[in-house]
Amino acid sequence: MYIDSHAHLEMEEYDKDRDEVVARAREAKIEAIVTVGTNLNDCRKAIALTQKYDDVYAAIGIHPHETKSANKQVLDEMKKLAREKKVVAWGEIGLDLYHRYSPPEVQMEKFVEQLALAEEVDLPIVVHIREAHEQVKEILCAWQGKKRGVIHCFSGDISLARLYLDRGYFISVAGPVTFRNAQRLKDVVRYVPLDCLLIETDAPFLSPHPYRGGRNEPARVTLVAAEIAALKKLTPEEVGKVTAQNTRLLFGIPERPTCIEK
Repeated sequence: MYIDSHAHLEMEEYDKDRDEVVARAREAKIEAIVTVGTNLNDCRKAIALTQKYDDVYAAIGIHPHETKSANKQVLDEMKKLAREKKVVAWGEIGLDLYHRYSPPEVQMEKFVEQLALAEEVDLPIVVHIREAHEQVKEILCAWQGKKRGVIHCFSGDISLARLYLDRGYFISVAGPVTFRNAQRLKDVVRYVPLDCLLIETDAPFLSPHPYRGGRNEPARVTLVAAEIAALKKLTPEEVGKVTAQNTRLLFGIPERPTCIEK
C-alpha cells in the first residue's frame, strides 16, 4: 500500500478522465492521495474532490506563484476552508525565486502570514522551495510553530536535508529521483532515514522515468517507491508501507485495510 502525499488532481489536466486516474491509482494499491490546492479557486476544487472520493484528502494554501493575489479577503476565505473535514495540511507555501511570478518580497510576506495561519488552524505545512533554500531556511528557523510539516519535492543536498530533519520536518521525494542524472537527490535518499521520508508524484508534473515529459498521475508514485527501495536495498512494498505510515502520522490520515472502491 502506498500514499501519494502530493498531487494536483484538481487541475484541469484531469478534467476529462479524473475518475479513470483515481481508478488506476486504486489498482496500483494507492490507499490515499493528498491533492494540493495552489490558489483559492483550486483549493475549493480540491475540497470538492475530497467529498467525491473517499480516499482523497486536501491541502490548501497559496502557492508562491499566486501570492501577488493573496489579499486579506483571500486569506480569510482560506482560513475558513482549512476547517473543512478532510483538509489535512496548509500548503503548498514557500518561496520560488526561479520563476518569480510574484515579487520575492510579496512571496516572503505571504509565506510568513500563512505560517501563522497554519499555526492558528493547527495544520502541518507543505513547503515549496525553488532556488530559495537559504531564505526558507532562515524563515523556518525563526518560526516557532508547534506543528512542522514536509519539504515538498526536495531538491537540496544532504546538509540541507539534515537541517530540516533536525527541526522535525519530513523530506518528500518525487519523480526526479528516478532520473539518471539526479545523483545528489539519490545521495539524499540514501542518507535520510526511511521513517523521515514521504513519497509523492506532484502530478500532473514531474513524471518519473520512463514517462518523463508526459502527464503524471498518482499511480506512478510506485515508481518513486521502487527507486527509493533500490537505493536503500529494500523492497518497494517496505518503502510504501513506511512512507504511508509517515504520511498518516503527519497529516492525520486514517489507515485503511484495503483500497477503497468507488
